[in-house]
Order: sequence, then C-alpha cells, then structure tokens
Amino acid sequence: MAGVEGRVVVVTGAGGGLGRQHALLLARRGAKLVVNDLGGARDGTGGGSEMADSVVAEIREAGGDAVANHDNVAVPDGGRAVVKSAIDTFGRVDVVVNNAGILRDVTFAKMTDEQWDSVVKVHLYGTYHVTHAAWTHFREQQHGRVIVTTSTSGLYGNFGQSNYGAAKLGMVGMINTLAMEGAKYGITANAVAPLAATRMTDDVFPQEALTRLDPAYVSPLVAHLAGDECADTGIVVLAGGGSYARVAFSQATGAQFDAVPSVEDLATRWDEITDMTGAPLGEPFTG
Repeated sequence: MAGVEGRVVVVTGAGGGLGRQHALLLARRGAKLVVNDLGGARDGTGGGSEMADSVVAEIREAGGDAVANHDNVAVPDGGRAVVKSAIDTFGRVDVVVNNAGILRDVTFAKMTDEQWDSVVKVHLYGTYHVTHAAWTHFREQQHGRVIVTTSTSGLYGNFGQSNYGAAKLGMVGMINTLAMEGAKYGITANAVAPLAATRMTDDVFPQEALTRLDPAYVSPLVAHLAGDECADTGIVVLAGGGSYARVAFSQATGAQFDAVPSVEDLATRWDEITDMTGAPLGEPFTG
C-alpha cells in the first residue's frame, strides 16, 4: 500500500473543523473512514447525528467510503464502539486520529471539579479509550498508526486552560510510551499540535490571525503521519498557516555535584543548572 490508500482510519471529532478536514483529505487519498462525532456544542453539551452524517455524505458523494459513528469517546464503551464500527464495517482498523475535544475555559482559581473532569475525560481519556480499543488489532496485524492532537496550550500553557493544557500534554506523555511499546509491532505514535481557525479557537486567537489559520493546512501533516511510508514515531509536530515544525523537549547541560549539595550550593550554581544555551533536543524513539 502507498500512503493511506486502502487503510481504515478512525477520526474522532470529525464532524467539523480539523477533524472534518482530516477525514475529507484522507478519503480523497483512498482511505476508508470512520467519522466519529457526538454532535455536541463546543463545551460538550448536547449531541446529535447530523455533523458526522454530513461529513460521511460529503465523502460518499465524492466517491469515497465512510461510515458515521456517534459514540462518546469520553467513556470506555464509547471508545470501544468507535473501533467496533471500523471492524464491523471494514474488517480492520489501521489508523486512529484522536481529534475529539471540548473546552471549558476558566481560571484555575474558579475551576470546578466538573470543568476539570469533563475536559480531561474527552481529550485524554477519549484518546486512551479509542487507542486502547485499537491497540490489540494493531499488534495482531503488525501495523498501526496512532495520531493524537496536542496543543500549544499543553506545550507552553495558556491563560484559563489549565484543564485543557494538562490533558493535551498528557497525550504527549502517552505517545512517548506508545512509541516504545509499539515499535516491534510496526506501530507508530505521534502528536500534532495544530494552530487552526475552528469553533474551538474562535475566541482564542485574534481575528486577523484566524484568517490565516485555515484548518486545511493541518490535514496534510496528519495524512503523512498516517501513511505507510512515515516511520517516525514519538514526535510532536506543530502545524498552522503553512508552517510546520517539530517541537521537542531539551535538557540543559546542568551542574554536577560529587556529594549531596546544600540548598545554598544549588542556589550558587542555579544559573548553570537552568542555562539552556546549546541544549540538545530530545530524539524520537527509534526502537
């Protein structure tokens, strides 16, 4: 196979925005799609079948192959049902693109348990539920692609998004480990950090920035990571407005002590410990 042609791809949150663009591009490139969307509002309330159904109709009208799924990835049964849709309809699953998300923005001082839990359950737990359901199939067929949607809010922080940022960086920790555990089974795990104009970012970015951030710019990256030819694993790539760049953690050279240092010893050499000049980037897992 070349690229994603003939592959079965699950895209969660594919009823609009980024997910819709991913699904449409992947279908044009020959993939068979499970278009998952609960059909709720940006904050996760409500639901309906129209959003997912309309994307499936677009794909079919263009000659592609797709099925709609309306399950809630935030719960275990929902994640399993999404993957079951792929198996029941197409006989296999090759790629999961974890894109479903909601926002409950509020400063940490005003955060409620419900606002924290609801965001973490959709983003982080949802990614776990769908990926875990697909993982056994990936291992058995010695092939699989896991793609998660992280965010600059997780990588760098963003005011009022402690819940969202925590979930998004949690996804990076997840793919770092999946890259290791999946290597001998032909499974890759990577993260996309999109900058795109969607209903999730309507009031996050200035209007002038939104005009440059067509979500269609992000989808070629997703298709590349989903393709058979891409062997990279355990990496994070930022994409937005035509710019693409890997993001990686780095570690300072730091300071070495021959004995347990005192608090004062650490304070004396603090600038050396925290100096990031010339710090090497972390490397992706290579197996």
